[in-house]
Amino acid sequence: MGTTDPSQVSGPAAWPLRRAVALALSCHPGPVVAVTVLTTALAVSAGLGGARCALVGAAVLAGQLSVGWCNDAFDARRDAAVGRRGKPVVDGAVSRRTVWAAAFAALLLCVPLSLACGLLAGTVHLTAVAAAWMYNLKLKATLLSWLPYVVGFGSLPAVVTLSMPGHPWPQGWAVTAAALLGVAAHLGDVLPDIDDDVKTGLRGLPHRLGATGTRLLLPVPLVAASAVLVLGPAGPPGAWGAATLAAAPPTAVAGLALGRYWRKAAFAGTVVVAAADLALLLVRGTALV
Repeated sequence: MGTTDPSQVSGPAAWPLRRAVALALSCHPGPVVAVTVLTTALAVSAGLGGARCALVGAAVLAGQLSVGWCNDAFDARRDAAVGRRGKPVVDGAVSRRTVWAAAFAALLLCVPLSLACGLLAGTVHLTAVAAAWMYNLKLKATLLSWLPYVVGFGSLPAVVTLSMPGHPWPQGWAVTAAALLGVAAHLGDVLPDIDDDVKTGLRGLPHRLGATGTRLLLPVPLVAASAVLVLGPAGPPGAWGAATLAAAPPTAVAGLALGRYWRKAAFAGTVVVAAADLALLLVRGTALV
């Protein structure tokens, strides 16, 4: 049974404002805003000046927009095949061609913005963006689906520190913790759509684990990130760090235990741990190098 080509759904009579809103929603605004704000906040906590923080934030924003639009444009036919609603291309609010054009425009803008942060910082960031595009186009359907998230999140501390005077590399604990958060982000992002994804032939790591296996694994990288963030930097962990390390495992386990009564309990528990981890990462900003 054939499916409608989403690129033909949106008619020329659609209002420009409606198309603009639909295009904005096609970029996956939640992750785009979250990653951009986190990286900019990390730059602020690391002591970068206002102009340099804005430049880092702009480069990350352009990269994230390109990745989000690429994802929606590439997955449009797959989303239509499983009847996934809430996707602007599938719903006919914006054409697939327009979303592809926006993705490439954002990617082109990302290049000079990234390199303006410094050659090393720009190269690291563009490598992360390339990995995310590879995820969209190929790796999300393979056992290596987690790898682009590790590269993308793990590179964020380096993008910040390499933008500093002297271009220092970040501490290993910062890269490790960010990479672990990337694994958790991958598992949490895919979890709600595993059943639909499997129907369209996707066989990434979460799909091979199944919904139950992914739900059980999800807290592990977050608790590990908590341990790295607390124990990795030199000096005592402080009250906030000690409290986070003590609370992370029982919070994650409680989420799993409550899963039999509330389907989203495991994910809710990991969100709490993730929030504490991100706060720790920002607090440790000045110790990144």
